[in-house]
Amino acid sequence: MELTLPVLNNPIDINVQPVKHPTYKVGVRRKTRQVSIGGILVGGNAPISVQTMTKTKTSDVAATVAQIKQAADAGCDIVRVTVNDKEASEAIAEIVKQSPIPVVADIHFNHIFALKSIEGGVAKVRLNPGNIGSRDRIHQVLSAAKERGIPIRIGVNSGSLEEDILEKHGYPTAEALYESAMRHVGICNDSGFHDVIISVKSTDVRLMIEAYRLVAQRTDIPLHLGVTEAGTTRIGTIKSAVGIGTLLAEGIGDTIRVSLTDEPVKEVEVGKEILRSLSLASRNIELIACPTCGRLEVDLFGIMKQLEEKLEGIKKPVKIAVLGCVVNGPGEASEADIGIAAGKGVAILYRKGEVIKRVKESEIVSTILEEVEKFKPEL
Repeated sequence: MELTLPVLNNPIDINVQPVKHPTYKVGVRRKTRQVSIGGILVGGNAPISVQTMTKTKTSDVAATVAQIKQAADAGCDIVRVTVNDKEASEAIAEIVKQSPIPVVADIHFNHIFALKSIEGGVAKVRLNPGNIGSRDRIHQVLSAAKERGIPIRIGVNSGSLEEDILEKHGYPTAEALYESAMRHVGICNDSGFHDVIISVKSTDVRLMIEAYRLVAQRTDIPLHLGVTEAGTTRIGTIKSAVGIGTLLAEGIGDTIRVSLTDEPVKEVEVGKEILRSLSLASRNIELIACPTCGRLEVDLFGIMKQLEEKLEGIKKPVKIAVLGCVVNGPGEASEADIGIAAGKGVAILYRKGEVIKRVKESEIVSTILEEVEKFKPEL
């Protein structure tokens, strides 16, 4: 069926043609155009990258760079930094210089900050072109970005839709988010600028999923996935896992950012885990344990706490399962690279499904550590 764009009430004429796409199936990656963010490829067949955003004052270069380096050590691929005032715009070049990963400038309304960020060497700009004023200002920013080969992320948020779009739809809907995004894409297209990424975020997970599906069905533009203002670590992790995970499972999404009221490192850890859960990223240590019940006959809580502490920082793609039950334990332990099925004071060690030996409860942690040290991933 041929898909057409809705009529846009936009003071700036746009000319955007929809791209016909098939219905997406679980496990089939959506085909998109590809852009480069400081050498990190997004879209096409590129691996799905993980992003975060610094929480420091951008003018504090040392603190901002320290936070970026911590995020990079946790596996972050791309970092976003707000450029919201004169001091931040003056600091961005030094931050870019010291950052080990590509830096994205987050810009709202001010085209001068966008231009200074581009001059400072950022790898991407997060900007809605229609929000920075006149055609001349828009042209200046898009021309500067195009000259330097810098993509732009058009970031639409259900909480800040244009008044005319809200009036038309009555309230934030998936079609409203899509329409807003395509308005800004059209502005870029009119200036001959096509290296764009889209995000259509919402605090409402169902709305966010529906909006991303619309963009995915109607365009070939790469997508930055996220649930905006997701909340505290516990709630935000759940909402992000459901929203981002659902879309990724459908083959939709090219880069992700988990938004949490927490440190950037935590956002990265959750993002990486979402990817690993869908086999979209290589694993480091993956610890699995049973939820426990009345059948538990070993100190599983103590064992897992010790393992988490002693295995922290080890980067081997190994899956470890520790089960404290003789009912489900043997089967689940045998499915891991290294498995333990424990009973009353004793356990069976499994290595890739093969029974290796019996160990005492007091030897479980040391035995697993020895196995991890010997483990060699399959090439």
